[in-house]
Amino acid sequence: MPEVLEVESYRRLANRVVGSTITRGWADSLLAKKLHSSSSWARSVKNLTVTAASRRGKLLLLETSGPTLGVRFGMTGVLLLDGEVGIEGLFYGPHEYQSKWLRGGLEFDDGRKLLVHDPRRLARFEINPDLGELGPDALTLTRKEFDQLIRVDRGEGPAIKARLLDQSRVAGVGNLLGDEMLFRAGIDPRTPSGTLSAEERDRLFKAFRQTMKLLQRRGGSHLGDHMDARFPGGLCPIDGGTMLLSTIGGRTTYWCSVHQR
Repeated sequence: MPEVLEVESYRRLANRVVGSTITRGWADSLLAKKLHSSSSWARSVKNLTVTAASRRGKLLLLETSGPTLGVRFGMTGVLLLDGEVGIEGLFYGPHEYQSKWLRGGLEFDDGRKLLVHDPRRLARFEINPDLGELGPDALTLTRKEFDQLIRVDRGEGPAIKARLLDQSRVAGVGNLLGDEMLFRAGIDPRTPSGTLSAEERDRLFKAFRQTMKLLQRRGGSHLGDHMDARFPGGLCPIDGGTMLLSTIGGRTTYWCSVHQR
């Protein structure tokens, strides 16, 4: 699914329409599910000028001369500008683009179209989305913010994988990025957050930053070092250990039985 790296690529694509005025907006009933109706999207966006394209985690934000427009991409949402895609493919999504999967978008006074392509229909449009529910952005996370992410006030806390996926703690980490960070840090994803040692916290912060930088350079969250072994019976590319499989934080999780302890 689109994680912070994919949505950052969408933001860069959307940045090309800054300065353009919206002449038409449209959305199917599910893309407009968080709005009053599909027609309310059309009414709200008409004649707005896009002034900036920004992002918080997985949420794309189009600043305008009126309200802020938000796009959440769900599991398979991809942003297109006149047929050019923000990313070539998603690990869990399609690797082809069909007109029947276009769910909504914006048309501009210069003739361009910014469209949302989403086979599974989990993407959503929003108007003035609430950013208060989101933690700091994963791409710019500081050590102080990381320490707050890991912090547990009482008890052992949730599994560290679940904590990394908590968007109210850090916005943008999804399933693949979370697994890659823990793979690189050599930490079992089931480890309770509150039991991590100082040395493990240091390793995880380093892995967090490395994962973001390296996978952004490679081109997406699906290009981590653990991905070739992400299947039942897979063998760790580091030490040959059997890759284990479980559901943590509601998501399918893979980790190495040898070096992730």
